[in-house]
Amino acid sequence: MEEVIQNIAKTVEKQLDNEIERLDQLDSSDLEAIRQQRINEMKERAKKKQEWLANGHGTYTEIDGEKDFFGICNKSDRVVCHFYKNDTPRCKIVDMHLKILAQKHVETRFVKLDAERAPFLTGRLKIRVIPTIALVKDNKTKDFIVGFTELGNRDDFATDMLEWRLARSEVIEYSGDLLVPPAEARKQRALNVQAKKTIRDRGDDSDSDLDLSD
Repeated sequence: MEEVIQNIAKTVEKQLDNEIERLDQLDSSDLEAIRQQRINEMKERAKKKQEWLANGHGTYTEIDGEKDFFGICNKSDRVVCHFYKNDTPRCKIVDMHLKILAQKHVETRFVKLDAERAPFLTGRLKIRVIPTIALVKDNKTKDFIVGFTELGNRDDFATDMLEWRLARSEVIEYSGDLLVPPAEARKQRALNVQAKKTIRDRGDDSDSDLDLSD
């Protein structure tokens, strides 16, 4: 285990050294170009955010029926639609998580639709299990999250688990590792912290062992 921790720490340190070396090689004109590019990106992002908010992004709302669903998909590039029924307790759990994620990911429209009020759409999408979350990108239904099987098959799954699953279907922006579930990623970060602590402790020990008698 110590060897694994040391290898992880060495990899992290090497990545940091490479990034520092790259930054040291930049001159003033390079830095100014990077700064201007960043400013332009921030302006464009702010403009897009205003457009998203104007289209109802940033909130988790219920829509009336199939017509609204198609209208929303035409206006928003990325849509997360929860098909629910009032008498299904697990739908309340989905509501709780999607409300949080809607506020966090304004780049995506989050909505819910009563499956019983959309018989044509549920039939067309072959929705048989409630809750089902339809993931739409570029006006095409790309994927479905059916029940809680992919979320750990438990009612108390974490919000970041659903977030990670949405990200794997590219319907939200995500900065984490798409190959590693959040719980596993947290374990890896804990190992990295332990690795750095072990190296520091060993460094202190080696200093204390120096012979200063001369």
